[in-house]
Amino acid sequence: MSFHALDRRTFLETTATMAAASFLTSRLGWAAGEHKINKVGVQLYNVRNQADFDNATAKVAQIGYKEVELAGYFGRGRARDWFVLPPVQLVRAALDKNGLSALSTHMHYDEIDEKFPSIVEDSKIIGLKYIVCPWSPEEARKSFDALKEAAERFNRCGEQAKKVGIQFAYYNQWFEFLPVDGKIPYDELLKLCDANLVKMEMDLCWITAAGADPLKYFNMYPGRFPLVHVKDLKKLPAVSSGGSQNLGDAVDLTAVGSGIIDWKKIFAQSDKAGIKHYIVEYDNPKDQSIAESYDYLSKLRW
Repeated sequence: MSFHALDRRTFLETTATMAAASFLTSRLGWAAGEHKINKVGVQLYNVRNQADFDNATAKVAQIGYKEVELAGYFGRGRARDWFVLPPVQLVRAALDKNGLSALSTHMHYDEIDEKFPSIVEDSKIIGLKYIVCPWSPEEARKSFDALKEAAERFNRCGEQAKKVGIQFAYYNQWFEFLPVDGKIPYDELLKLCDANLVKMEMDLCWITAAGADPLKYFNMYPGRFPLVHVKDLKKLPAVSSGGSQNLGDAVDLTAVGSGIIDWKKIFAQSDKAGIKHYIVEYDNPKDQSIAESYDYLSKLRW
């Protein structure tokens, strides 16, 4: 074989190796930043200071949000300063008018009883995919027997909702991660609830505030967390069991991306967790906070 042929073969092999390495490097670089949130959602509790539901939905739509989570309905609000929600048909009309999709609603523990079939019916009219219980009273988590009773209630609701294609879910505060009789209530609910009937809407801020690790739960219960609440902390608070948590009054909240939570680290495990929807919440509403949070999340890559 001539030196010319050898040199030519060496050149071609070297070129091919370099090209493959370059492609692999660029591919890995692309993969590292390919993930993003396609539709950033928002909890309408954030805009409870608006005059009415039409104003609230118009406001979040102007910011850029496409998905919303309701905080109840049936013609009554959830806080003294919150507007009264109109009948469900008008809720659907206002959402359609502003190009918004209603993803889920929060219904309190004392509403998921004999009234639950009506909740399911109205949720179907609005087009919801999820009905979420965002709170369990202290008596429902004071012992293992109480937790078992709560789980049975959630399973019943999940079965009813499932029949019309709606998923039931439970949303955590921080107190579910504080021991009761040597057990962690959140752990017990995950074990006691049927995984198909009851999913979890994890509040990533409150679990962090409680000193627990969301990634641990993603690993232990993959696919169980289709919804997450996204809000940020300036510092870890002193947590206590029970009570209402003052809806964030005692916590130094801040816009998403300007606090201490490592969102890229958490969201890198989104596929394992089963996260499909990312919902911004700010318990103490500040007009700029949900806009700043939207801007951060819509640009975030991981």
